[in-house]
Amino acid sequence: MLLSDIFPAIFSGLGVSVKPGNFDFGVSPHGLECFLLVDGLGALAAQEFKAFLPALNSMNFIARVETAFPSTTATSLTTLTTGVLPGAHGMLGYTVRVPRSGGRVLNSLKWDERVDPHTWQPIPTLFEIAERAGIAISFIAQKRYENSGFTRATFRGANFQSANGLDEIITESKKSLRNSPAFCYLYLNDLDVAGHSHGVGSDKWLRALEYVDKVVGELLEKLPTGTRFWVSADHGMVNAEEKITIGMDNSLLDGVETIAGEPRARHIYLSENFLDPESTNKIAKRWRDFLSDRACVYTRSGAITGGLFGEDVSLDSQDRMGDLVVIAHGGLVLLDPERVKLESAMVGHHGALTDKERLVPLYNQIIN
Repeated sequence: MLLSDIFPAIFSGLGVSVKPGNFDFGVSPHGLECFLLVDGLGALAAQEFKAFLPALNSMNFIARVETAFPSTTATSLTTLTTGVLPGAHGMLGYTVRVPRSGGRVLNSLKWDERVDPHTWQPIPTLFEIAERAGIAISFIAQKRYENSGFTRATFRGANFQSANGLDEIITESKKSLRNSPAFCYLYLNDLDVAGHSHGVGSDKWLRALEYVDKVVGELLEKLPTGTRFWVSADHGMVNAEEKITIGMDNSLLDGVETIAGEPRARHIYLSENFLDPESTNKIAKRWRDFLSDRACVYTRSGAITGGLFGEDVSLDSQDRMGDLVVIAHGGLVLLDPERVKLESAMVGHHGALTDKERLVPLYNQIIN
């Protein structure tokens, strides 16, 4: 199962006419659907630390779901809400260079108001389609996400409701599901924050995992009877084991103009003098020779023909993609020399294609 399969199946069950997916979850029992997205909860970690997740494990385990590349929040959430892969929706990573902008880099989560969210991400969201079909759509998250560029790009069609703690999450969720048909989307980022700062398996991460389970338990107890409740995630995480700074004691920076993406999944943009195929291939070979089996190095054309971002790659996506796309293996992180302090301080990372990063769990339960 792919992450892009989930929402088409749920909304089909609500009677919404959407592009057929690969899975059928059946008709929504009472027209009430609640979906909790736990940022950073990988399927392998959920299994390894299942003792900390009694409420979650009381639910029905549906599948291990494959996220798209890169396994990162901006890409995964847009894949989830549009039902298409990144090459089509254009959210190709945590950061990418804005074409013809003089080298500006767009941080997809923080945004840049000079970039129109509707133009950058033009695919209609399933929320928009469902809202037009008469489904009440709610997006419940911390206040700071309201009206952000990323929210306008990825969650169009949903009515945003602020919830800054467990009590507010429960109150707003119950409110959003008062009348059928309704779909409530909940977002928790505590686990991701703890993983980045202290690492998977750390005390802080385990406390965040226990909080996730507390939220799940409260929702199982207090959501309206008949609600079909789902829990999934956008990516997992690995702890850094080896750090390489691009251009420090190596020649990886030669010919490079801009570094984007994130330490596990880099978009590398070359200087204008190196954009002919021969020069690009030479630089790609230099990266491959240096990194060996510690990473995969794609040219832009190789990434497209190899289906890295899906079979359908729009012209806009091709324009935004790095001239090189570099995917770390094992516990390697590739640090931007201009962001070394920030990136090297992070313990947990994601974005690449290891099972720990790309596989997320999907659970389901009908509230009695």
